[in-house]
Amino acid sequence: MNISIPSILLGLGGKCLLNWSLVFLQKNHICRSFLGVFSVSLTVVDTLLTLSVTALHGDGHALLGLKLTRYHVCLLVQIIGQVYSTLQWPVVVVAALDHFFTATRRFQSTNTRSRRVICLFVSGLLWSLAALYIFLLSGFRPVVEDVSHNQCWIFHTSQILHVTVFLLLTVSCAALHAWCSTRLLKIPPLNDQITNQSRAHCRGSVVHQALQIFLNTWALFLVFLAVLLLLPVVIPAYLGLNVAWLCFLNSLLIAVVLCAVCSRGLAAVPPDSFCEWRFKFSLAAEDRT
Repeated sequence: MNISIPSILLGLGGKCLLNWSLVFLQKNHICRSFLGVFSVSLTVVDTLLTLSVTALHGDGHALLGLKLTRYHVCLLVQIIGQVYSTLQWPVVVVAALDHFFTATRRFQSTNTRSRRVICLFVSGLLWSLAALYIFLLSGFRPVVEDVSHNQCWIFHTSQILHVTVFLLLTVSCAALHAWCSTRLLKIPPLNDQITNQSRAHCRGSVVHQALQIFLNTWALFLVFLAVLLLLPVVIPAYLGLNVAWLCFLNSLLIAVVLCAVCSRGLAAVPPDSFCEWRFKFSLAAEDRT
């Protein structure tokens, strides 16, 4: 799709403003998780992209003897958009593993500084691998011809909707499993089945409360995503990855992890600035039953 360069600058400027606002909103624990560190790196990359497009906008600019034109602006935005699209699923996988290790405290001996260094290293590695994939393996072909003056051809992204549908289906399956377990528990138990049924009640309660907490915060955002899914609306690739989406993804992954590990005993809840993950009973009660 063709988008004018001023419109691209306006979108990037608004995205940067939103990104920095959300980063400062979460400043107390933004670097306590992989998604927080990656959000900071994304904000920095978006800012550099916005400044670069602003500086290169128009003709006649020169850098190291190379004349830079609007074609270089279009090329830069297209490359960054493809990198953002490539990063969607790797970020989901790494963030899910990070939340799982936090919830189960697999690395209790890792201090805060070491954790930040690891998250920073993984973030840099993902950016580097995504860029290498785009240039060497993806067969990416930029479109910089046959566009009118002061416009760029921009690729769109659909990974956001794919990720959302997949994770919501996962949470729905967990909720269905908890509901079916609760229904089966209505059958009068034998004496040696009381402990198992108490644990099943605990698991079902965790799943129910996790979904309720998540929906109380993000219901309107889910409606917005549903509208994007049902209507023929396309998202420019350079806007697809943003801190608001990562905040939603953080809460959704926490809900998925809580549903997954509640049967093993929850040790800690990953940091979240939007959902208050407090339950009405002790999560350690399962082990004492």
